[in-house]
Amino acid sequence: MAEKFEADVAIIGGGPAGLSAALVLGRARKRVVVIDEGRPRNRVTKETHGFLTRDGVSPGEFRRIAREQLQAYPSVAFLEDAAVSAAGVDGDFRVATRGGAAVRAKKLLFAVGMRDLPVGIAGLDEVYGRSAFVCPYCDGWELRDRWLALIAAGPRALHMAKMLAGWTNHYAILTNGPHEMTEEQLQELERHGVPVFDAPIRRIVSGEGMVEAILLEDGRTVACEGIFFAPRLAAGSELPRALGCRVTDGGTVVVDAFGKSSVPGVYAAGDAASELYQAISAAALGSLTAAGINNELLHEKWEAAN
Repeated sequence: MAEKFEADVAIIGGGPAGLSAALVLGRARKRVVVIDEGRPRNRVTKETHGFLTRDGVSPGEFRRIAREQLQAYPSVAFLEDAAVSAAGVDGDFRVATRGGAAVRAKKLLFAVGMRDLPVGIAGLDEVYGRSAFVCPYCDGWELRDRWLALIAAGPRALHMAKMLAGWTNHYAILTNGPHEMTEEQLQELERHGVPVFDAPIRRIVSGEGMVEAILLEDGRTVACEGIFFAPRLAAGSELPRALGCRVTDGGTVVVDAFGKSSVPGVYAAGDAASELYQAISAAALGSLTAAGINNELLHEKWEAAN
């Protein structure tokens, strides 16, 4: 028989944002169901960084500790599943999962984040999360002062080049095809001693997850000890769009300062509603949004009593 849940808030996504929101709402004595299939985007990495008191902990351990602490709040339940449909109106939403469970909730919080799309570079999967990363703030310290390759093109390449300079002076840009930069941008990179290779990448050479070199289709080899690359991302869930939420071209839900979307009763937090893409930022937004949801529920209950 399919499971059925009644909740004040259904949280779709169990990463830092969703777990942080569950903590705030659980402590506020709200009935919460966290729907999460356990496939976070950062599962490829060995360590989470930049999160005070949890710097260096693995993503899996981070989640384990969070869920262990949430056990103190009996109104918080977990459903290890994926939400496949959502419908309803503010005060009465229905969520169905792939496994057949049904969740009825007054409010919805999307904290499912983003997902990686294939970049199409041979050998990248073998090093992603071990010696190839997407965020210098998250992993730049471990690659400080090393010889690095930055795989990106266009204005994004110049932006990331300026950022990467805070961790090392030894790096080259590999655009994996047309560089898509203006002559002025190329000259700026040249003035800073950053070489640009615009040949397509044949493959990344590595051993046990550690990058050694990048082979280009024109026969050149770029030796390096680490990689930062511009990922291709898509929304982790299309349900906010299906519900009518305003969504950016990149798939981010448009929300106000308290995580409220354009659809009454529907909220979003973390990477689902921000392009900061850091665990501590996602957790902070989850906490803030949960407070906004709780305040709305309290106000509605207060007004209904009159």
